[in-house]
Amino acid sequence: MNFLSGEYECKIDPKGRLVLPAKIKANLPEASGNHVVLTRGFEPCLVLYPKADWKVIYDKVAGLNEFNEEYRQFQRNFFRGNTEVELDGAGRFIVPRTMARFAELDKEAIVVGLGNRVEIWNPDKYDEFLIKDQQSFSQLAQKFLGDKPGEEPLI
Repeated sequence: MNFLSGEYECKIDPKGRLVLPAKIKANLPEASGNHVVLTRGFEPCLVLYPKADWKVIYDKVAGLNEFNEEYRQFQRNFFRGNTEVELDGAGRFIVPRTMARFAELDKEAIVVGLGNRVEIWNPDKYDEFLIKDQQSFSQLAQKFLGDKPGEEPLI
């Protein structure tokens, strides 16, 4: 299992390259090598998956019935612009211009490890999507991780 975690401030160089933080790069599975898949997020960010994790998601979405209009629409939007990128020796990769425009990335980015994936955000947009109220955050933790009858608490 991957353990991609942490929050990092990163620069995007004039050639459109982003350096993946060393701690993130070190936790990519060896089977992926230097190949990862970059896709648009559901929010205005980019999502980077190790190739093996992407394959699981790809198989689920590609396996939807193409004769169902709603499935086709989802597939079309989900797969649009996905690209396999290769990390160079320094852990850099080029962010395609169309994807940079989608996520409003320019010179700076926030890179966030989320277990099996990494999100890449415009710093201002990222802040908009964070929970500011600690009580709301606590309530979500209770909802998703709290005690359920007959189960041990997760935390």
